Amino acid sequence: MGTLTSYSFSFTPSPVDFKFPSNPHCRERIGFPELTKWRNSCLLCRERSSKRMRKNTFYRNFDRFRCFSLHNDDNNDSIGDGESSGEASTSRDSNAAATTTTTAPPEEPPDEFNSDKTTPPASVSSKPPTISPVGPAYNSFQVDSFKLMELLGPEKVDPVDVKLIKNKLFGYSTFWVTKEEPFGDLGEGTLFLGNLRGKREEVFAKLQSQLVEVTGNKYNLFMVEEPNSEGPDPRGGPRVSFGLLRKEVSEPGPTTLWQYVIALLLFLLTIGSSVELGIASQINRLPPEVVKYFTDPNAIEAPDMELLFPFVESALPLAYGVLGVVLFHEVGHFLAAFPKNVKLSIPFFIPNITLGSFGAITQFKSILPDRSTKVDISIAGPVAGAALSFSMFAVGLSLSSNPGAAGDLVQVPSMLFEGSLLLGLISRATLGYAAMHAATVSIHPLVIAGWCGLTTSAFNMLPVGCLDGGRAVQGAFGKNALIGFGLTTYTLLGLGLLGGPLSLPWGLYVLICQRTPEKPCLNDVTDVGTWRKILVSVCIFLVVLTLLPVWDELAEELGIGLVTTF
Repeated sequence: MGTLTSYSFSFTPSPVDFKFPSNPHCRERIGFPELTKWRNSCLLCRERSSKRMRKNTFYRNFDRFRCFSLHNDDNNDSIGDGESSGEASTSRDSNAAATTTTTAPPEEPPDEFNSDKTTPPASVSSKPPTISPVGPAYNSFQVDSFKLMELLGPEKVDPVDVKLIKNKLFGYSTFWVTKEEPFGDLGEGTLFLGNLRGKREEVFAKLQSQLVEVTGNKYNLFMVEEPNSEGPDPRGGPRVSFGLLRKEVSEPGPTTLWQYVIALLLFLLTIGSSVELGIASQINRLPPEVVKYFTDPNAIEAPDMELLFPFVESALPLAYGVLGVVLFHEVGHFLAAFPKNVKLSIPFFIPNITLGSFGAITQFKSILPDRSTKVDISIAGPVAGAALSFSMFAVGLSLSSNPGAAGDLVQVPSMLFEGSLLLGLISRATLGYAAMHAATVSIHPLVIAGWCGLTTSAFNMLPVGCLDGGRAVQGAFGKNALIGFGLTTYTLLGLGLLGGPLSLPWGLYVLICQRTPEKPCLNDVTDVGTWRKILVSVCIFLVVLTLLPVWDELAEELGIGLVTTF
């Protein structure tokens, strides 16, 4: 006769399902058992059979509980008549446990009496069942989250290719690999660390050619400085390591249709802001109600804007000058990138009512070959824009002192020249003390256009983030130097020591749009040379002089503007 050696009221996915569906197979097998089978079955099965005979409805709910008696032969889909002595001794030595868990039921309803999918418990415990709210479900959620991140994240380097590259490319004559680490923003690549066995430029060129032969046009190989290096390379310079990334991961994507639409809208807004700057430069000619509305913070009633239409035509020369500077800036980038076979994105112009434009955001659409290329392309735009701006500024100052051009001059507050130490000194030397030491100064519109262009170029050459100055410093002095320059720049902007009243809006713009440093070049180790470092240093020095405002005491002493003391 069967004994109650093991049974389970387990709520795990395999044994029990709380849906309690009607199981026709169970009714078929246990519907009217024979007397011998009924006697040899366990207590649970007998109770179930007797209750089914008394009340069929209760059986439909009870048949979901599984019997784990070793005397029931589930392999034959019936209750066994008996077991061998070996099986009996095994059932006496083994103890079954009644455990309760709270995991969810399985998605596929298994056969409740199929022993191929059922593993009987190994022991019996007298302790009360415990319910764990976190456990298998939580771990399963973690695993599913990691899998989802892998699916949504960038495609990783194939381990088979990593092994092939390690065996075919690296060796005693090139680079002896001692360690592998994740490489890339999300660890999607592989970084090979080890010992360089030759001149770094020659080894890198050899590895690049062999990589194409071994894997085709599938991966990009980067030569970067070894992270957390204990010291420089014995041959001179920093220790190097090689990073491997898929081309579709490392190379920028193409420009989309929406980006073209956004660039067009921003350019139209920049035209509008440039025209607005031209109108504002004629503040001494505008109707009083318009001037009061834009200058008096207590003014509420807006004037008729049609009053500004007659001034649009006279504002166009200044607007052309501002737009010419930003366009010439971008032309400088493209002219420097074309010989290097570097692709650039379309420029996204940033409108600004104070300067006409904050410049433009231009992205690299191909990987830069080396740091020298990064410096050349980055510095070409600001230098071109500054050259045109300074030309207009100088011509405007000469016309401002010419009596024949008196009809074209506009009156601006003399405190405008206190916004820049460098430009204020040049204006003071050109116009003279008498002209500058007054409440207003008569200047040609080209002076305003050149002033705004030089200020915009200086802002873009600040050594922070992904600005032109940040790219140039990163290429000339390395990423670590950019971090130091960037923190200093953010501090000076936050204190208002650079840019005056424009420091806050420019700092917010950089934090939102341009704070991330540029990605590394293919050869991110080779030095750019002394003259490029000197050029970048001189540009940063001129940027500081251009954006450094003049405080009142110094302005009074230098004769830059009229300082009124109360």
